[in-house]
Amino acid sequence: MFFKAAFFVKNVPDWERAIRISLAITFAIASAALLPSPWNWIGALTCIGFGITGVVGFCPACALAGRRIARSHKRSDARW
Repeated sequence: MFFKAAFFVKNVPDWERAIRISLAITFAIASAALLPSPWNWIGALTCIGFGITGVVGFCPACALAGRRIARSHKRSDARW
């Protein structure tokens, strides 16, 4: 539990993680097949990096923007 909290806090919701992974696989294959020689490797590696953010659940760009996942549970001592 400590290692999970110490290294990163997930800032990508589950539905977006699934979309990131599927789009990364699709575009990595497409860029490797359709782009000319130096650009196909650059495109594929970029897509793989994007897919890693989906697998891990942490996006550094979203963290810089201050994005966080909303907590669904409510505190019992909340005052209105």
